Amino acid sequence: MSGKGVSTVPRRQLGRSLRQLRERAGVTLRAASQRFEWSETKMWRIETGKTPVRALDVQMMCGVYGADEAVSSALMELAREAKTPSWWQTFGDTVPVGFDVLAGLESAASSIDTYASDLAPGLLQTPDYVRAIVRTRFPDAPTEDVENRVRFRMARQTILTGKRPPALRAALSETVLRRPMGSGQVMAAQLAHLVYMAGLPGISIRVVPLAAEAHSGALAGAFVVMRFPSPTGGIGEPTTVYGDTYTGGYYHDKEAEVAQYTEAFEGIWSTAQDEDTSRGVLADTARSYQSG
Repeated sequence: MSGKGVSTVPRRQLGRSLRQLRERAGVTLRAASQRFEWSETKMWRIETGKTPVRALDVQMMCGVYGADEAVSSALMELAREAKTPSWWQTFGDTVPVGFDVLAGLESAASSIDTYASDLAPGLLQTPDYVRAIVRTRFPDAPTEDVENRVRFRMARQTILTGKRPPALRAALSETVLRRPMGSGQVMAAQLAHLVYMAGLPGISIRVVPLAAEAHSGALAGAFVVMRFPSPTGGIGEPTTVYGDTYTGGYYHDKEAEVAQYTEAFEGIWSTAQDEDTSRGVLADTARSYQSG
């Protein structure tokens, strides 16, 4: 998926759902391709989400597979959504390599669990905090590039206040609070923002004391676990893990790998301070930065 295209998440969901319907109906790939007068290669590309398909063709396929009206309507809507340009298309080459994939997954997720080991999670960063990060990593970057990266990060965050916001659990290493990023005023504002966000519906933030990290799965490093809704009568996007490294991100969606990260997050979450205590710690630390 490119920063100049559309999100492949709806397309993959649609493909999985159509394949499931076909298999439930006992129709082979060859028989389906002959019925629709398509090549088997085209059928395979549709079912693996590698090519878009028209809503009318989805309706035809659902009819052959015996899907009811509700399922057909839901999958036709997915087909339309799969052709809608992504919001990040306007950012062009400003989008960091691989982050268009992450943005697409975040936009489609129904729940997000994130463990932050060094920096506040991207979905919860303030503009000045983002500027400090970009300036640290790219000290010679032109101001326009820096500001475009800030706008892109802020645009990503709108999923938390949109029509279908994901449930967010954010576990923050105590290091996030202690590691200065920008001035004391920038840190104070960032931590105050975390306190505010923690008060919104569907958002839970906990602080993991340094003493607890060695026993909680935190050695896995920073990572995000994203889960997705299933379209009516279909198969949803598989739970996906994203991890950020200095040279780029990585993704896991194999069941065994996802299970390891899920277990790691639950271990981290269970050893973290509860939400009320964490808000107090964040507020106290913000005041410390504010007072210098």
